[in-house]
Amino acid sequence: MPAGRYDGRVSFANETLRDLPPPFANVTVLEAMFKAKGLDLDDMVTLSGAHTVGISHCSSFADRLPADPSDPTSMEPALASSLQQRCSRGGDPVVVQDVVTPRDLDRQYYQNVLDRKVLFKSDAALLSPQTLKAVEHNAKNPGKWERKFKDAMVKMGATSR
Repeated sequence: MPAGRYDGRVSFANETLRDLPPPFANVTVLEAMFKAKGLDLDDMVTLSGAHTVGISHCSSFADRLPADPSDPTSMEPALASSLQQRCSRGGDPVVVQDVVTPRDLDRQYYQNVLDRKVLFKSDAALLSPQTLKAVEHNAKNPGKWERKFKDAMVKMGATSR
């Protein structure tokens, strides 16, 4: 980020949830939340790629388990089964968000979306007609998403409030 972010001088944990899209959001809600921050649909798809790293509590995607074969955005059945076993052990375990390259900030997230190997409904929502082409483009063009991600992060830092 050029000289850091200017959208806040302090950070409070209790204020984060109001600014983060919920994991159950559909594409309409996502688009509205990003638009409220001065970001467009392509920025939204690009910044969603940050889910290629990190972890999630099972409670954030429990509503997607087990997989629903009648839902075209349902989680891939083998992944859903594996997660259901892991998440049923008690408490609220954490799992990696990207099961293919969990430690790499890379475009694998977009292939995971296409393969339905994503945790959140908000990730699966990117299979919507409004965003599918951008997801496919990011999945298939090495280096393109990384450049777009840098630009979108700078834009978010400059425009967020």
